[in-house]
Amino acid sequence: MELPVISNSAPETSGGGCSSSGCGTAPDALGHLPDHIRSKVQDHPCYSEEAHHYFARMHVAVAPACNIQCNYCNRKYDCSNESRPGVVSEVMSPEQAVKKTLAVAAAIPQMTVLGIAGPGDPLANPARTFETFRRLSEEAPDIKLCVSTNGLSLPQSVDELAKHNIDHVTITINTVDPEIGAKIYPWIFWENKRIFGVEGAKILIEQQQKGLEMLTSRGILVKVNSVMIPGVNDEHLKEVSKIVKAKGAFLHNVMPLIAEAEHGTYYGIMGQREPTPLELEALQDSCSGDMSMMRHCRQCRADAVGLLGEDRGEEFTLDKIDEMEVDYATAMVERAKVHQAITSELEMKRALKAAPKFEAEAGDKPATRPIRIAIASKGGGVINEHFGHAHEFLVYEVDSVGHRFLGHRKCTAYCMGDESCGDGETVLGQIIKSLEGVEVLLASKIGFEPWADLEKAGIQPNGEHAMEPIEEAIRAVYDELAAAGKLDQPATAKAAA
Repeated sequence: MELPVISNSAPETSGGGCSSSGCGTAPDALGHLPDHIRSKVQDHPCYSEEAHHYFARMHVAVAPACNIQCNYCNRKYDCSNESRPGVVSEVMSPEQAVKKTLAVAAAIPQMTVLGIAGPGDPLANPARTFETFRRLSEEAPDIKLCVSTNGLSLPQSVDELAKHNIDHVTITINTVDPEIGAKIYPWIFWENKRIFGVEGAKILIEQQQKGLEMLTSRGILVKVNSVMIPGVNDEHLKEVSKIVKAKGAFLHNVMPLIAEAEHGTYYGIMGQREPTPLELEALQDSCSGDMSMMRHCRQCRADAVGLLGEDRGEEFTLDKIDEMEVDYATAMVERAKVHQAITSELEMKRALKAAPKFEAEAGDKPATRPIRIAIASKGGGVINEHFGHAHEFLVYEVDSVGHRFLGHRKCTAYCMGDESCGDGETVLGQIIKSLEGVEVLLASKIGFEPWADLEKAGIQPNGEHAMEPIEEAIRAVYDELAAAGKLDQPATAKAAA
């Protein structure tokens, strides 16, 4: 694959643009980290926006019980088409989880990370969780092991996490204020009893903060997840970001609330609204002055398999795994070759980005404004998805000297099959609404009808960059628009800049 060259030395712009701090989680956004930490995370698909195009992850659902109740959570099984945390199709024993992991790693050599994230809380199921980790560390030493937790049982689990060489932990921290916590968590289960409201939230927050400090003191990397709940903790998350950074967390992932009523959550039933994509981006930008922000999270199922943004779990159900013959010793040799090839490509790409660039003098060249460009991609860092088949769009902000990844916009696919491409009007309207703020959309192919409606909505469709690397394509499109004078800033904006 051709490797793009994008400058990362953007000056400040009035519109934020790529000069805003915390531009995604590309190498420049992780540049403040010591080398030994950066080397652990720059090829981790759940931490690096760049690496997630190439490396895959999987979750095993061995932890059914939970020790807190969240107003945004409903752990519903047997819902294979639903992609949100806490949802699984099969809860497994540790033995089954190990067998599945070996089968997936042999079949998908790009898979580098195994995480336990539910469907309950892994540390509320310590025997099942740590037996899985113990066996995997022995039988699959080439796989990185991670855990995600609400943090209530974290302090008493730190020694065991360190024992099993778990060097990446994610803690969900939605607040550091018990009054706000009481609006998010109805109760916790603590010392064999339910504790409600502010008192329960206070205990949870204390345990989360204590666990965070204990992990970082051991050199264990901590990412903090936070769910953005409009009118509840949205403004407060700026304070959360400052505090967790001060205590050693290296990355903050602010995720949007998922609150569709059909999911059966308290927030969904009570009509709590979700944040808009632009509200989420604004909050992430506000937090990024204090913390490196993760923007490529897909809020995965607790049994997700594959690249971020895809789920191949149906290929690896327990009945199918029982029929597979896995020679993992041989698979590890092949996996090492694949990993080395990907790593070499990424290193070359990073070297090109870091190389000095020649910048022409601006002279009387008009100042141009940043724009958002949406991409339809199936992965691999290229534009390889038909508009009608896309279940999400990757959104980048591009300006005259660089770009930053803002996040993904989920949607229902416009075409569900050869004959249903036109259930169209309602679905297309929802897609256009999800693309609020986007000015250009790049896909491998776009049909006539959606093309016309996208244009009416002020979004310029473009199918001329099929199979091109995303970064090359967005640079080319931006430069074309700028050369045509379509991105010139008005005089008032120039003066403000």
